[in-house]
Amino acid sequence: MGEQDREILRLAVPAFFALVSEPLMLLADSAIVGHLGTPQLAALGVAGTILQTLVGVCVFLAYGTTSSVARRIGAGDHKGALAQGIDGLWLALLLGVVLALLGLALAPQAIAAFDPSAEVADYAVTYLRISCFGIPSMLLLLAATGVLRGLQDTKTPMVVAITANLANIGLNVLLVYGLHLNIAGSALGTALAQTGAGIALVVVVVRGARRDGAKLRPDRPGILASAQMGVPLIVRTLTLRAAIILLTFVATALGTTSVAAHQVAFTLWSFLALALDAIAIAAQALTGRSLGAGDVAGTRAITRRMMWWGLFSGLIGGLALWGLRDIYVPWFTSDPEVRRTLAAILIVSALWQPVNGVVFVLDGVLIGAGDGRYLALAGVVALVLYVPLALAVLWLGGGIVALWWAFGGYMLLRLLTLTTRERRDAWLVTGATR
Repeated sequence: MGEQDREILRLAVPAFFALVSEPLMLLADSAIVGHLGTPQLAALGVAGTILQTLVGVCVFLAYGTTSSVARRIGAGDHKGALAQGIDGLWLALLLGVVLALLGLALAPQAIAAFDPSAEVADYAVTYLRISCFGIPSMLLLLAATGVLRGLQDTKTPMVVAITANLANIGLNVLLVYGLHLNIAGSALGTALAQTGAGIALVVVVVRGARRDGAKLRPDRPGILASAQMGVPLIVRTLTLRAAIILLTFVATALGTTSVAAHQVAFTLWSFLALALDAIAIAAQALTGRSLGAGDVAGTRAITRRMMWWGLFSGLIGGLALWGLRDIYVPWFTSDPEVRRTLAAILIVSALWQPVNGVVFVLDGVLIGAGDGRYLALAGVVALVLYVPLALAVLWLGGGIVALWWAFGGYMLLRLLTLTTRERRDAWLVTGATR
């Protein structure tokens, strides 16, 4: 294993465990709330979807900050890197307060859009409103994580994420069952755990800024620059969300068996995506640092190395998905028809995993390079071409397996747009800022 491989693993492995902690937190919430009753569990699903969407759209706070901080680190400007990180924290706080206020005011209307029963709606509004108080901390957590990744530190976010996960379980059990707060206790426990995690990482970043003499007060030009840099990444994220929503919409229209099998298949796809996303996070940090140092040849070399890592990881994930399906499929359902459908979907999903691996890596590379405008454009192009593929499955009477071939086509479209960019030089902009 060469020096490049060791550096990729040093960043990717802790990033993977930090990423895994989030779905584990959601699973723990579901398990605890699920024992309260079906209406509460349904409410958690509705409110959680809204909350995850609000926070998910703001993932640019982590990605954009990683890129800008890493560039300055590569250029040898440690003080400037932390100052850039502080600007990102202020943006996260401001945006978090705005979203929290909107969530508190519009919670009933947002829940009503899902048309739940009256009982489910009441529980969902309660959960969402309490959770809104934690949104500023969630966004601060994203931004601070981005700062530390840019500083080439993924271990600290991992430790904080795992600690927050354990605290979340303890607080949920105490508040839901010990103090009998019902679903409100789950919302409060999760908000408290995430607030603690956000504060912990902000303290780490602030200490680093003070140590290097970086400013802590709000800097309007810096905050505006961070916001402008995030706009293309928001567009990129929205195109991904739209593609996934369309996938679920068509799967639902194909019938109960199809959507049940799809749900399990997509859960497994999402878990494998975490491993690939960990490599993408390493790509963000290493690409930004390398370009900041003006090392174009080094950037090319480590990009190609990470592409091989993505391809290899995708191949291993695909082989596991395919080869072990007879073992794990029965864990998810006892319905023979759903099992057969799921097994067929998983074969298709397994075949596309190597493509997914390279796509995730190149996405991270271009984010690290600050090439957000191209990512936004590429995302729109891939989505526009994917929409007729997915809808054709519905119009022509295709099944759920055909839909997953169409989704693989979407990933292939993303691969083509990203490899086209990678082979050219326009994204290789060097220096402390892009």
